[in-house]
Amino acid sequence: MVTPSKSIFSLFLFLIISVGFAQSIDEKKLLSDLKLLSADDLKGRKTLSEGNIKARKHIQSEFQRIGLKTHYSEYLQSFSFENRRENKKYEDAVNVIGFLPGLDSRNIIVITAHYDHVGVGKKNSKGDSIYNGADDNASGTAALLALAEYFSKNQPQHPIMFAALDGEEMGLQGAKALLKDFPFPLDNILMNINMDMISRNENNELYASGTNYYPELKPILEQASVGLLPSLKFGHDQPNTGRENWTQSSDQGPFFDEKIMHIYFGVEDHVDYHQPSDEFENIEPSFYTNAMKLILKCIIDLDQKLPKE
Repeated sequence: MVTPSKSIFSLFLFLIISVGFAQSIDEKKLLSDLKLLSADDLKGRKTLSEGNIKARKHIQSEFQRIGLKTHYSEYLQSFSFENRRENKKYEDAVNVIGFLPGLDSRNIIVITAHYDHVGVGKKNSKGDSIYNGADDNASGTAALLALAEYFSKNQPQHPIMFAALDGEEMGLQGAKALLKDFPFPLDNILMNINMDMISRNENNELYASGTNYYPELKPILEQASVGLLPSLKFGHDQPNTGRENWTQSSDQGPFFDEKIMHIYFGVEDHVDYHQPSDEFENIEPSFYTNAMKLILKCIIDLDQKLPKE
């Protein structure tokens, strides 16, 4: 039985922690970055397009401002690939890669989000042909920048690599290129945390997919999410379930192929998925900022509780 004095003290301590934690993310900057990355003038950020390059330069300048280190020239990792659907070779696609050393581990956490989208396409009923990709995946990219800012001021136990990936919409090309040209042995990667579509959900739910393969991660995530919204759900990681299994649906896929554990934060598809209507005006700001805080808390707990060597 808890005595009243202990109960009041516990509540007071919880409120102090909660207020401090709530202030750890600059919500205004988070939303501003999402709005910038999904603006019409970026025209859907298709790989090698002018808008894609504008997005890349913004991420690059933010990594420089934050003071991240990097193992690539000016944070940029160039790569080429063949897009079989278009029967076209893409030269000099670019990942933007930043790095923070850890306090006491050599095992690296790689946090990823793709910044490309599908560009300009068929007009919808309103005559809009720009596929802005606000949720997919300006939301994950802006979150990546917020996480880099946070951990630059709160050094993690594990080194963290922040990778804004290109070419996801053409077959997870940026993630494949990153692992092919990784600056350390792949055995040094502790895990991948991928964010793709995290800014809206009508049921106030965010999924952490991957714990079916890595059950040791589930208790850490469950504890981290206690008392927080959106509600953290698990699933979409059962083999032989087709499109319901998200393991290969985003940039965590190449990590999984290399037997590197992952958690993929995302929401279930909505009516604006891969439509011109996936615009900033259709995200849910309160859901997004709360989802960002939830993801941050999960990463903090994973960083602190997973093995350091």
